[in-house]
Amino acid sequence: MAMYADKPLIIQSDMTVLLDTVHRDAEAARTQLIRFAELAKRPGLMHTYRMTPLTLWNAAAGGWSAGDVLSALSSNARYGLPMQTEAAITRYMGRYGKLRLELGQAGSLLLRGDSGLLAEAAGKPAVAAFLRGREADGSWCVSPDCRGRLKQELTRAGYPVIDTAGYHDGEALAVSMLSVTRSGQPFALRDYQQQAVDAFYREGSVQGGSGVVVLPCGAGKTIVGLAALARSNSAALILTSNTTSVKQWKRELLERTSLAEEMVGEYTGQLKQVRPITIATYQIMTHRPSAESGYPHMRLFSERDWGLIVYDEVHLLPAPVFRMTAEIQATRRLGLTATLVREDGCEEDVFSLIGPKLYELVWKNAESMGHIATVSCSEIRVPLLPEAAQQYHAAPERAKQRTAAENPAKLPVIRKLLERHSGKQTLIIGQYLDQLHEVSEKLGVPLITGELSQPEREAWYDRFKKGEVPVLAVSKVANFAVDLPDAAVAIQISGSFGSRQEEAQRIGRLLRPKAGSNEAWFYTIVTEGTKEEQFARKRQLFMVEQGYQYETVRGAVSVDKAQRLDT
Repeated sequence: MAMYADKPLIIQSDMTVLLDTVHRDAEAARTQLIRFAELAKRPGLMHTYRMTPLTLWNAAAGGWSAGDVLSALSSNARYGLPMQTEAAITRYMGRYGKLRLELGQAGSLLLRGDSGLLAEAAGKPAVAAFLRGREADGSWCVSPDCRGRLKQELTRAGYPVIDTAGYHDGEALAVSMLSVTRSGQPFALRDYQQQAVDAFYREGSVQGGSGVVVLPCGAGKTIVGLAALARSNSAALILTSNTTSVKQWKRELLERTSLAEEMVGEYTGQLKQVRPITIATYQIMTHRPSAESGYPHMRLFSERDWGLIVYDEVHLLPAPVFRMTAEIQATRRLGLTATLVREDGCEEDVFSLIGPKLYELVWKNAESMGHIATVSCSEIRVPLLPEAAQQYHAAPERAKQRTAAENPAKLPVIRKLLERHSGKQTLIIGQYLDQLHEVSEKLGVPLITGELSQPEREAWYDRFKKGEVPVLAVSKVANFAVDLPDAAVAIQISGSFGSRQEEAQRIGRLLRPKAGSNEAWFYTIVTEGTKEEQFARKRQLFMVEQGYQYETVRGAVSVDKAQRLDT
């Protein structure tokens, strides 16, 4: 009988990897695994990771070779490494860096690289449509205005291309980071923030680059954007998720850079300022008067000669902005995000049009360095009361999730959690407005939803920051880019089905470092035995991948007994 090593990974021929989470070496193996694979599911104690061309190419962009990946897998493999998997990893990673887009004479664009791969790629009809002719050295001529679309098609066909054609400088703008902020505080980039900026400007060419920086919420993604802007010394367009985020970016720009206020413009539903540094929302960029009309605000991409475009929360990038981005590949592009997870499957478009993942700081690493708070995650499962159970089982399939989410048995649990964490700044977060209004009324806490004007929202956020309001109920308007540094407890009562992205962003509301013990608590309340429980497991995938564990407590009464969750 063959003797197998006692190792934590079971590697399969279909590019999936099973991680035995109770193995003594599981955490060390997971730390390596997340560099080149993504968590797909976690039934029981065996978690399933999946390697794809995209995860392997992003690993290659971050400095991993095929040999590094194979070594990491082999050293942790319980039953060895299947030949098919080894061959696939070698093939996919071997393609990275072998095709290049370069600037030719008189501004022409050339596709160059390994002759075999060039021939294979050119044989794909979707790729061939963008190739205009061969040069004497075997390279292909490409129309410069097809730069982005060609990169998309090459990626989809399995041939990642490194864009070294360079970038134009754009409109010059003198800007620098301040060593002492406007409020008089000493300021310097953290080491990882400097490394992220260096990685951005090193990729592609000596002129600068394009790509994505992945940092946990609260670790200073905005600071990386400011430093990249200061390095470029050019006019910049910053796209972000909402008006609250626009104002936060403006505050940070004026606090930490040499820019005067008249140099920074807001381009939102309320203001239309186009200045050397302009901050706009994705919503305004994709607004159009009717379904048949165009996008009038897309002209912002060409209203100034931008030298840098920053895509904040790049995982939210909507399709029309992707299409416009394909047309402006000669402009430096920086994507910032806490997670590259997209629920729409458009990760390839981020890779092609914004660029590869250039730098990533694992959440638990940031936590160990004290840059973000330590968060205890708990899932509290409550039963359906008889009347609600009847309603749930009688509901159409699509309505079952909402029925489970609005389970009235959740309210007593919320009360108990508020009592337990009395004195802590707390957010109650939900998806459904009727549920949130009921919670707000019965618990006597303020509610922030899209029904409030932006000034009203800002006023409540400000009161929360000052400690005048200890508890806020918030809808999905607070999912992104809302800076509430003292929030220490979040109670999630409903969410957008199985959105891993949303789960990460909601936990991100708690990650700003806290005075004292630097602790925070995230609770998600789900209805046991329903679709909500299934969706909760999917929602948690990204956080589990980052090394977080969810303690499970069953039944409303158990909340009082779960004191271990506070330690």
